[in-house]
Amino acid sequence: MGTSKSWSCFGYPLSIFFIVINEFCERFSYYGMRALLILYFRYFIGWDDSLSTTIYHTFVALCYLTPILGALIADSWLGKFKTIVSLSIVYTIGQAVIAVSSINDLTDFNHDGTPDSISAHVALSMVGLALIALGTGGIKPCVSAFGGDQFEEGQEKQRNRFFSIFYLAINAGSLISTIITPLLRVQVCGIHSKQACYPLAFGVPAALMAVSLIVFVIGSRMYKKFQPQGNVMAKVVRCIGFAIKNRFRHRSKEFPKREHWLDWANEKYDERLVSQIKMVTRVMFLYIPLPMFWALFDQQGSRWTLQAATMSGKIGIIEIQPDQMQTVNAILIVIMVPITDALVYPLIAKCGFNFTPLKKMTVGMFLASMAFVAAAVVQVEIDKTLPVFPRGSQVQVKVMNIGNDNMTISFPGTTVTLDQMSQTNDFMTFDVDKLTSINISSAGSLVTPVTHSFEQGHRHTLLVWAPNHHRVVKDGLNQKPVKGENGIRFVNTFDESFNVTMNGEVYVNVASHNASEYQFFPSGVKSFTINSAEISQQCENDFKSSYLEYGSAYTYVIARKNDGCPEVKIFEDIAPNTVNMALQIPQYFLLTCGEVVFSVTGLEFSYSQAPSNMKSVLQAGWLLTVAVGNIIVLIVAGAGQFSEQWAEYVLFAALLLVVCVIFAIMARFYTYINPAEIEAQFDEDEKKKYLEKSNPYPKSDSFSQTQM
Repeated sequence: MGTSKSWSCFGYPLSIFFIVINEFCERFSYYGMRALLILYFRYFIGWDDSLSTTIYHTFVALCYLTPILGALIADSWLGKFKTIVSLSIVYTIGQAVIAVSSINDLTDFNHDGTPDSISAHVALSMVGLALIALGTGGIKPCVSAFGGDQFEEGQEKQRNRFFSIFYLAINAGSLISTIITPLLRVQVCGIHSKQACYPLAFGVPAALMAVSLIVFVIGSRMYKKFQPQGNVMAKVVRCIGFAIKNRFRHRSKEFPKREHWLDWANEKYDERLVSQIKMVTRVMFLYIPLPMFWALFDQQGSRWTLQAATMSGKIGIIEIQPDQMQTVNAILIVIMVPITDALVYPLIAKCGFNFTPLKKMTVGMFLASMAFVAAAVVQVEIDKTLPVFPRGSQVQVKVMNIGNDNMTISFPGTTVTLDQMSQTNDFMTFDVDKLTSINISSAGSLVTPVTHSFEQGHRHTLLVWAPNHHRVVKDGLNQKPVKGENGIRFVNTFDESFNVTMNGEVYVNVASHNASEYQFFPSGVKSFTINSAEISQQCENDFKSSYLEYGSAYTYVIARKNDGCPEVKIFEDIAPNTVNMALQIPQYFLLTCGEVVFSVTGLEFSYSQAPSNMKSVLQAGWLLTVAVGNIIVLIVAGAGQFSEQWAEYVLFAALLLVVCVIFAIMARFYTYINPAEIEAQFDEDEKKKYLEKSNPYPKSDSFSQTQM
């Protein structure tokens, strides 16, 4: 073991501060890059939603699977320090490569603002991501274990506090980067054509990764570095394999039972290794139920964000977009970790309750399960306000009178009368087979039948402007607008087609007496202009929209006033979201409290229960539970198509509760150990044996002592 003279500060080894700063920069770099990734795939490379999401999830899962590789390299070959340094270099290169892959001038030879060979960018970004996954995953288990290594025997309290500070650094890094990186992306830059600045937004994380590496290397003189002890993992696997084979060979009754199944390896392997493996397998066994926690935890990025998209983001005077709700988790962590450490745990200890790590983890699982119950309650509230969309073989129709006469329209079983420039209040729902006859009539004219084959599962608008003139338009919206945006379409009552430009989006050639497709806009007031040859120069053609909230849809009918100038009539198709996003705060709070007592404790527990030569292996085991949790989500979400979202939340909550009970029972039978003490015992026994071997006359030993 290469020791160095230990510098200390506030009773902590000084080297810790370098490790915490390094972790902060690394997480900033990782989350900053990850926040952009899905947008980069979607808008720069131009993949569709499903491909982008798949690649994104694959990348995240990969980042949690590579820790096993990192742990192997560290514990058996390079040691933690060299592993962190060498893989950080790989990581920095990866970040740089992805930044380069987002420079559109790289292959934009004709300077038209779009890359000429997109495949070069794809290839580069995939290489970059592979390097990043190897880097971030590889150093993950090493950094936390290396930090734990810096403490002396008897500094357990400081070491526990370190794991909390370490976790705080992770979340502070991710919080600040998720706020800053999107701001950088909005900047424009480019040599020949200006556009969204991905190179800058990817470049900042790359620079921070380099900073992280430099900070870590500066502290080099102060670290306690342990020499790696041969290929531990291979030994462990071989030893377990041998024990199982041996047990199987001696399965008949005449062989005496052994206390532990691993004792069957005693013939071939030394006792110390067997006892170390026992420690690891006992912890690994406890890990089996844990992925369920992560399965719930990781849904705040997907499911909960989609839930926020059906809510209203106006909280007091501030307005937030659905994907910003995730930062609530990181903000709460930064607040909650110090509070639990400084207040909650000491209070519990004062009350004389022994709050062991495994009890904390059980409580954490319970809290996360309650968070999903809260999410289900919010979902039920939202469902009350959601519009009903056609299902199965149903169709929905609403009528919009855009002419100058009163119209009567008869449907099977109902008749509606509309004044000029008005619409039916709601969509009427029919079974597609029952919708046989629709007739339009008006005072003093013949009845006109509507012949149209309605597409089932969709909403339609029947535009009428004269007794014998009508058109059926398929709305194309059979759900709330995604991301909390607002859909707007235009209806043209002029005789010729026109263009409308709204907030930079263009509606091209809206035909006469027809409706455009919907386009989507975030909240706020939008201005729009109408360009038409029919509108005279004196007319005002710049208009402002009504104030758009979240998740609504409107039809803007452009009608002609008496003086021939255009005027705008607004009709609501889908009402804006009414349930406030602030209602999500309780579920985030519960989940965060769960995370604080579960995750921080788990990191520290994995470290304290592992023998010295297997610290990284257990940290990797811990991270593996996160990867498995991610995979569970993909399976459950793919397999169980629930008609009701709240039912899915309740299912997850129930699953975690069951797992929580199982875990509590398993934890009941776990006895805590101190690996250092057990190893010291082995050292002592070996010393005794060695002395006995080298000294065949033990009597003279006491004789020599008296001489001294």
